[in-house]
Amino acid sequence: MDYGLYRYDEPYSRPVRRRINYFAWTVAILLLTGFAFAAWLGSFYVFSQPERPDSYRILQKLHKIEPPKRFELTSAPAGEFLSAKQLYDRYNAMGSAEFAKNNAELARNYIRNFQQVRGLVPYVVGRYVIEEARELTSSDLFTSGMVALTDSVESPELLMEHLYPSEPQTVPMIKQTLNTGLELKLDRAHDLSAVIHVERFNDGRVMLTTVPLLYGTYTVMRGTGTFSLEPPLSLNLEAGWPLFKEQGRLRAEMHFAQFKQGRGEPRTPTQVAIPGFAPAGTPPPPENQLIRVEAAKAVTPPPIVQANNKSSKATPTPKGKLAKGKPTPKTSASPSPSALAEKYSPPPPVTAASPAPQASPPTVAKAQPAKASPAPAATQSAAEIAMAQSVPTPARAQPAQPAGPDMGTLASTTGGGTWKTFPAGKMPLGRLIGPSDLKEIADQGTGGERIYLKGQFVVNFSDANRAVLRPRGKLTDSVLHFGAAPTRIIVEFPAGYTPPAQGSTVSRDEARPLEITEVRKQDDGQLNVFAREIMQ
Repeated sequence: MDYGLYRYDEPYSRPVRRRINYFAWTVAILLLTGFAFAAWLGSFYVFSQPERPDSYRILQKLHKIEPPKRFELTSAPAGEFLSAKQLYDRYNAMGSAEFAKNNAELARNYIRNFQQVRGLVPYVVGRYVIEEARELTSSDLFTSGMVALTDSVESPELLMEHLYPSEPQTVPMIKQTLNTGLELKLDRAHDLSAVIHVERFNDGRVMLTTVPLLYGTYTVMRGTGTFSLEPPLSLNLEAGWPLFKEQGRLRAEMHFAQFKQGRGEPRTPTQVAIPGFAPAGTPPPPENQLIRVEAAKAVTPPPIVQANNKSSKATPTPKGKLAKGKPTPKTSASPSPSALAEKYSPPPPVTAASPAPQASPPTVAKAQPAKASPAPAATQSAAEIAMAQSVPTPARAQPAQPAGPDMGTLASTTGGGTWKTFPAGKMPLGRLIGPSDLKEIADQGTGGERIYLKGQFVVNFSDANRAVLRPRGKLTDSVLHFGAAPTRIIVEFPAGYTPPAQGSTVSRDEARPLEITEVRKQDDGQLNVFAREIMQ
């Protein structure tokens, strides 16, 4: 074999080592790092500032933003109710940087459905008169509904554009209702009109942009027809704030001045807008007002309990009175009210000179068979005759009504009732739970046992005899959405009690718990817990 034939085909030499281009790798790593840093900054810019038009558009395409939702009166975000004078003093005293920051925060809170609010949401209360109302179009920030430019009755240096978002088919009814000169009455007990933007003018006046978070039903006090509002599906932030631009606002103010001259209204100090000064005197009563009304809800009547009247039972036969040889008398049913009425003559009528309070007729229970009677029906004792003579005017027999509130009944939804209270640690035996156990109660019910609630709570809303609380959770639970479902606790206090102040913290332990009367679960998973104060 010739070994020299393939001597160049076998690689006996060492391979050539290639040099690594460290400069190229350094440039590539720096570019990737810069790209990651830019992506992080961009996501922070987009998610932290949804009030910017470009950020809002990106979040909509990524399905990372929800449309505005409707709130209930008892589950609305915690806020403060401010009059026209308070609102004007607050926003007029702000500097330019603080004013711009406040506007961005107001719009951001509304877009986020008030989920990450710092501080309290400003709500508007007071009386406002409509200067002009116009229909919203696709070129506006809110694309469907109406917007009304109003002037404050108490403080004319404050203007307000009040939004009425609705479906397109409801717009004609709203346009027919929102006439120039109509007064809007915003009350803290029925309305939640949140401020979402503020404008300041060169003449010193301030204009607010407000939207009703309840999106309820409205009507006028003197007139017919109602209309209902709906939350907008999306916002057109490219249109910008406010909805009444400068030319439209000036034209509306001119028309309103002509409207007042046409009606012959005197130019009193209550109608002259002097920046910085509130008019003196009491505003005149309104001729007509736009108010929010609650939709009628079906009320389920409580079941009627047929209770046995103990007084209808015959007196038991005393021992030793019956002889052994005499037959035992038969049982007879208690006489009906009509039968009792035949055995006595009605009392004389009361003259008009000495009126007396008319007592309500006693409730007559359903007749039950008596166990035994002491004597035959023909024989009556003197006591029975006296009772028959003292019977009031007979009324138609009615079923027995349920008794007053006791420890087993539900508390009233309006608060201010009366029920038994106990010293600390002296309440009846029952089951003690925390906020994390409320979901189980909502699914399984109370089971007829007394249930007490303990824990730490924050007061979201406080009224005369009612307060709305929410459990005070950890910061990590609220950020990472751990823990139980969203919960609100509506607590009712007896008459004479003072509910805790809004924004305060309430702590309840096993010695001073709240008594739960009912737990309801909504379709979105939120728990509504109805409780009452039973501690002295």
